[in-house]
Amino acid sequence: MAAGWQYLMRLTSTGTHTMFTLSINWLAVLLSTVALQMLGAAWFMGVIPKPYALALERTDLVDRKPEPIFIAGPLLCGLVVTVANAILLRSFHIDTMPDALVFGAISGIGYLVATVFNVAINPNIPRPVLYGAINAPYFLLSNLVSCAILTAMP
Repeated sequence: MAAGWQYLMRLTSTGTHTMFTLSINWLAVLLSTVALQMLGAAWFMGVIPKPYALALERTDLVDRKPEPIFIAGPLLCGLVVTVANAILLRSFHIDTMPDALVFGAISGIGYLVATVFNVAINPNIPRPVLYGAINAPYFLLSNLVSCAILTAMP
C-alpha cells in the first residue's frame, strides 16, 4: 500500500500477530540521511580532523582524501539510524518537535554516545577519552537533527 513517499509497515513478531503498524515518510528518511552525511563531512573534515588524527595518533590522516569506504560507510550507517528513528518515533507516537528532541537526546546519549565511548575503549585507540569527546557531540547532534527532520515531515 504505497502512497507517494508514505509506506505502511507491518512489523510482526510471529506470522499471525501484528506487533504494530506505522507509516514512514521515506522522503524525510532520505533528507535526514543526506543531512547526516553533510553534517558528518563538515564535522570530521572541517571541525575536528586534527584532534581526530591526534586521538588515533595518526597525523598522516590529516589532509588526506578519504577513501570511498569512509564516505559510503557513514552514509549507510546514517540511513540505518534514520530508519530506526523513524520507526521508533512513529511507534511511540512522537509528533511534536519538543518531544522529538527529547527522544533524540535520550536515544542519542543512551545509545550513540555510549557506543562511541565503548568503541573508544579499545587498544587500537591510543587516546580513548579524546576520541569519545570529539566524536560524541557529532553523534548526539546528528541524532537530534534526524529526529527533528523526521518529525517536521510527518
